Amino acid sequence: MQAFHRPGYSSVIFKLRDPSEFETVRKRIENDPRLTLEAKRENQYYVEQSRMMAKFLRILGMSLTIIFSLGAIIGAMITMYSAVATRTGEIGTMRALVSEDKCPGSFHDRSLCSRLIGGCVGLFLASFFTAFHDLHDEFPDLLRTRFQLRPHF
Repeated sequence: MQAFHRPGYSSVIFKLRDPSEFETVRKRIENDPRLTLEAKRENQYYVEQSRMMAKFLRILGMSLTIIFSLGAIIGAMITMYSAVATRTGEIGTMRALVSEDKCPGSFHDRSLCSRLIGGCVGLFLASFFTAFHDLHDEFPDLLRTRFQLRPHF
C-alpha cells in the first residue's frame, strides 16, 4: 500500500471451507452497511478484469486481418496483371490464330483452375491449423485433470 500510496486494500481473497456457501457469504458481505464490498468468485473477477483487453485484442486482430487480406488481394491482382503483361506476345498470337470469343475463355479456365487449387490448399491448411488450435485449447484441461489442480475461491 505504501508503494502505490493507497489508504486501504482494493481486494481481499479468501477460500471458503465449503464452496457451496458462497451465496450466503456474498449476501452477508453485500448487505453489511459497514462494508462497501462486492463479493465475486475469483474466475468471474478475472473475466471482468480481462474483458477490456480481450475487446482491444479482438478489434486489433480484426483490423490486422482486414489490412492483410486487402494486401493479399492487391498482391494477387498485381501478380495476375504481371503474368498477363509478360505474355502479351502469346496472347496476341492466340487471338490471331483463334477466334476472339474463344481466347478469353482459355484464360478464364486457367484462372479458375488455379483458384480452385489454391482454395483447396487453403481449406486444407485452415482445417489443419484449426484442429491443432482445438487440441492446444484442450491441453490445459488435460493437465488440470491429471495433476488435480483446483481453483481457489
